[in-house]
Amino acid sequence: MTDTARTFADAREWARTGTELVIKAVAELDEVGFMADSALPGWTRKHLAAHVAANADALCNLVHWAATGEETPMYASAEERAAGIAKGPTLSTEELRSWLTASAQKLAEGLDRLTGEQWRNKVVTAQGRTVPATELPWMRSRETCVHAVDFATGVSFADLPEGFLTALVAEINTTRGLTELPDGPLPEVAAWLAGRPHPLADAPRLGPWL
Repeated sequence: MTDTARTFADAREWARTGTELVIKAVAELDEVGFMADSALPGWTRKHLAAHVAANADALCNLVHWAATGEETPMYASAEERAAGIAKGPTLSTEELRSWLTASAQKLAEGLDRLTGEQWRNKVVTAQGRTVPATELPWMRSRETCVHAVDFATGVSFADLPEGFLTALVAEINTTRGLTELPDGPLPEVAAWLAGRPHPLADAPRLGPWL
């Protein structure tokens, strides 16, 4: 499988779906629930919520870059990125939910305003990759869809769009350089590739991804 497994329109729709799943994942959490562990080692749900919200803010920087040509990196530094995550436990549940919602809305509106030419402008990701702005919806869909599962409030890989899972498997498989995949349902293979819990028997252990 290759990147042809997804289109720009697909990625925009998956980003919207992932955002909805994230908002749903935290909608009923009280303070105790938000302070509980997420599925990511060492992170509470508050850490994870802050990470997803800060990701939207960071992608807004790349939207600005694409729209204006002014170089605005996702994060000023690794320390700034870490500080955004660490901010999570200091915020109340309502402050976190508000940040998640407002940052996602700002990002969606910024993407909606990009013109055809601006979508083709190049930006640089936090990992140092130079990509066209058309990659931004896919970057956001990965963050929201996978982390919606990581909140561990009931969303699973089986709840994610099939097309998204197909594209995710293709990308991670290419990144990891694997020659074959274990047999199993698509959601379970995607979870395994992403280094998340899965029920696949005899599948080798993989390190974390995203």
